[in-house]
Amino acid sequence: MNRESAANWKPGVSPWIIACVVMLATFMEVLDTSIANVALPHIAGSLSASVDESTWVLTSYLVSNAIVLPLTGWFSTLFGRKRFYMTCVAIFTVSSFLCGLAPNLGALVILRVIQGAGGGGLQPVSQAILVESFEQKKQGMAMAVYGMGVVVAPIIGPTLGGWITDNYTWRWIFFINIPVGIVALLMTSALISDPPYLKRRGLKDGLKIDFVGLGLLSLGLGFLQIMLDKGQTDDWFGSHFIVACAALALFGLVGVVVWELHQKEPIIDLRLLKDKNFSVSTFTMFALGVVLYGTTVLLPVLVQTLMGYTAERSGLVLSPGAVITMFTMPFVGWLLARYEARWLVVFGLIVLALGMSELARINLTTGFWTLVLVWCVSRFGLGFLFVPVNVMAFYFVPREKTNNATGLINVARNIGGSVGISVVTTLQARLAQVHQNDLVSHLSPYDRPYESMLSGAAHMLQAAGSSASQALQQAHVLVYDELLRQAAMLSYIDVFWLLSFTCLAMIPLMFLMKKMRPRKRPVPVH
Repeated sequence: MNRESAANWKPGVSPWIIACVVMLATFMEVLDTSIANVALPHIAGSLSASVDESTWVLTSYLVSNAIVLPLTGWFSTLFGRKRFYMTCVAIFTVSSFLCGLAPNLGALVILRVIQGAGGGGLQPVSQAILVESFEQKKQGMAMAVYGMGVVVAPIIGPTLGGWITDNYTWRWIFFINIPVGIVALLMTSALISDPPYLKRRGLKDGLKIDFVGLGLLSLGLGFLQIMLDKGQTDDWFGSHFIVACAALALFGLVGVVVWELHQKEPIIDLRLLKDKNFSVSTFTMFALGVVLYGTTVLLPVLVQTLMGYTAERSGLVLSPGAVITMFTMPFVGWLLARYEARWLVVFGLIVLALGMSELARINLTTGFWTLVLVWCVSRFGLGFLFVPVNVMAFYFVPREKTNNATGLINVARNIGGSVGISVVTTLQARLAQVHQNDLVSHLSPYDRPYESMLSGAAHMLQAAGSSASQALQQAHVLVYDELLRQAAMLSYIDVFWLLSFTCLAMIPLMFLMKKMRPRKRPVPVH
């Protein structure tokens, strides 16, 4: 197909109808990355397993998902993009049904691997379809629609999962995917078609299977995901298992980079990173994954463990922020047709950093609505980031390379999310120990505030009916418990400050990109 025809190709139906179709499967898949988190104790109890063993329900999904993400371009070439997409939806839907019927933990983990493999192709292919279906001046709105699923779904996932588990059974967190998957399959079959310039090449047409690249990629991403997911639980490099995972991940990732850069038909096209805009956007998306998933994990744990919130009430703290993000994204898509994307990203990073700094100022007596307000500020800033970063990433990418590019940028965001969760949980635990040691140094008979607190607590307990000796012993326990709470709170504050500084540190990256003028440039086809 010639360059002019490729540039002028348009889908046979309204791109907004296509956006709604691909959003169904994308939202369903992203939701499944977080919806099972709160159901783990119920799954463990139902299947006669420990909570630690049940975490493989999450890890197995993330590992297979991470491996398939960057391979979507190659699979789309082999099978045809529409056929590959429908196959992924079918695999995800069927495996969801089987997950809901799993008789034991082993079967559930295996089925989650299959579910993750099916889900891995949905995000990048959905994004590629959206990028190609909308003309460039409207791609901001396309990315807004896509972003509403990718950013909002992980936030509402724990709340929805908790509600379903409390009111029905954990098996329904998988069964709810079935009607959505069936509708997505029927609508995809009827409304979506492959662009003519995306030519399918089978093995008979000379397309070779890069077994070495596939093996190295699977090894590297698989063990990286396991290391990040299990690191804090197993005390990181104090564990021989984590050291082995790190070594295998390093070998696989370095090996796949070296190998793929020397292949004429690589299974993942790392040469796309030569484009400055795409490489900077991919790194920025990785950092956004760190902040998005890191904070989404951090705040609910804080309010539940230190402030006594229930899982449902902690979900209510996060839910308004998801609504703010959802309504912000279309507005940002509209702004992208009028202003350069990098300035919107800079604004979003400043607002997100402000939100993180406000979270760093909360304390154990902060009220519910203050938490909601501060969280909404940070999510408002996030709405200004996801859409422009994606638009900047694909601005100079040839349309025929879109499948490969979406796979790379999606795997960057997902790995960023895994890194973010691992980093914030590890930092919080280690910093809590540091603050605990510092605060303990003040628990001395010579410290007047400590003695006053201890005496007051003892008198209160003695008035409640305890003997003098019991009251003193109980007072020591109360004071030490309060010390642990304060140490933990200080550690959360430190992590929020670190995330705030991370957002500010990303701003200079925006000025490394080539300028992108809105509305005045035709779609590039190289």
